[in-house]
Amino acid sequence: MGKNMYKTIALLTLGCKLNYAETSTYERGFVEAGLKVVPWSAGADIYIINTCSVTATSDAKSRNLIRKVHRINPDACIVVTGCSAQLRRSEIEAIPGVSMVFGCGEKSRVVPGTLSFCGITEVSPDGKQDPFAAWSSGERTRSFLKVQDGCNNYCKYCTVPHARGESRNVPIAECVDNARRAAALGIKEIVLTGVNTGDFGRSTGESFLDLLRALNEVDGIERYRISSIEPNLLTEEIVDWTASGTKFQPHFHIPLQSGSDELLKRMGRRYDTDFFARKLEYVRKAMEAPGRPLVFFGIDVMAGLPGETDRHFADCIGFLKSVRPAYIHVFPYSRRPGTEAAAMDGQVSESVKKERVAELEKLCNTLHDEFVAANRGVHEKVLFESTDRLGYMEGYTGNYIRIRRPYEASLSGKIVDVII
Repeated sequence: MGKNMYKTIALLTLGCKLNYAETSTYERGFVEAGLKVVPWSAGADIYIINTCSVTATSDAKSRNLIRKVHRINPDACIVVTGCSAQLRRSEIEAIPGVSMVFGCGEKSRVVPGTLSFCGITEVSPDGKQDPFAAWSSGERTRSFLKVQDGCNNYCKYCTVPHARGESRNVPIAECVDNARRAAALGIKEIVLTGVNTGDFGRSTGESFLDLLRALNEVDGIERYRISSIEPNLLTEEIVDWTASGTKFQPHFHIPLQSGSDELLKRMGRRYDTDFFARKLEYVRKAMEAPGRPLVFFGIDVMAGLPGETDRHFADCIGFLKSVRPAYIHVFPYSRRPGTEAAAMDGQVSESVKKERVAELEKLCNTLHDEFVAANRGVHEKVLFESTDRLGYMEGYTGNYIRIRRPYEASLSGKIVDVII
């Protein structure tokens, strides 16, 4: 198919909010260049597939999706990028129909016979890659703003630093400019995203708090959320400023991974459970008061890390009950080739992982119900989405409680006062 015959494109995203922000930025660039975006099932001329490799299941989903779109249009140009493309290049290149593979450090390469990826920087001569500044515009009310990429932690179970590279950030001025672009589209809420978001500043010498302060001044954006931040990077200074009457919401996503100090140390995490608990307590004291919404804490926990015994798991359950997060993001540990954890003794069987995931999910449901109940009667603000869901509309409070009410078009994209 020649250059002039590429007319339609479909973009598919697997994995995290970071991938979603990047894919949305690709989409805007291709639309500006004259391509029409169509549903993936419509048989597009070009497919861009942004893959995930955080677990073995993610890799398998990425490969299966490639095969599926090839069956839909065997003549399509299929371009694969993202973390699975970076870490499993040879496997993906061998899949019938794949035209080109871009690892995370090669996104400036040219799609065959058509256009360059718009807005993506070249790899510098010293091998370091500037972060690709991205933001999503697929939702009317909310945008995911990429501010950081890569990670220097190399936790022993994780492939992300191998896929995404070293920690680096988008300059504050560029983040602010992208936030203003989102505001110009009528977007009211921005979620800051990155691989290790709180590590912002590694490549520009700027600070994460300076970024928050600058974004807080952007006209039109009424709410911000921090998608994920390591507990050791959520400093008291950041908490105190956030609690001082800013646009940043009482909603924090903080990775824990295990409630066992032995396992945290074994996996190379940079805190223990006492530090984690004191951090949550500090945030609550700074941001909660009678009549005000409670702080929403979403916490990542993995079940079945290498060496996790029944005692370790019981410690984890007990710790979670003591710190009372509003939500637990539960993942079974996935043995990833090339990581230290993959070669460790004490690998947990899949059946035990499944049992522990079920117990954690049950605890999550209980804790979330308790969190919602504790907020009843509190005045909050809800940003309602535009989608009509069988006569109803939904939106989230500042502390991330989902509110449902009869659909009213005039409330779409508006922030409305409610009593939970």
